[in-house]
Amino acid sequence: MPHVIVEYTNNLGDDARIPQLLQTVNETLMAQNGVFPTGGIRSRAIKLTDYRVADGKEDDAFVHVTLKIAAGRTPEVKKAACDALFEAIKAHFSEAFARRYLALSMELTEFDEGGSYKHNNIHARFRKG
Repeated sequence: MPHVIVEYTNNLGDDARIPQLLQTVNETLMAQNGVFPTGGIRSRAIKLTDYRVADGKEDDAFVHVTLKIAAGRTPEVKKAACDALFEAIKAHFSEAFARRYLALSMELTEFDEGGSYKHNNIHARFRKG
């Protein structure tokens, strides 16, 4: 954990640069002083082809990011991580934002470990050495 889900409108085209965005997302979360184990970080993107933004009269685009984490981190830790992640997202889309209509948003979702099932051998790779 955490999982990051990026939903974005397909009218962003080349401006989306999704592989670079996902790399930035993972690197940003790894830079949070060990708050998130590297082996648990997952990021993915979903291109939206069916959507409507505002009145539908412009070529409006949006990107919505959901950060899903396990409960138990302090408000300060969550704020620092969310601030860093949203700043990275804004920087990634800054050029597109400057020349087109674009809405960026992000939400944090915490869940109870009692409802989360995991089977992961990736963590062990990062414990070595």
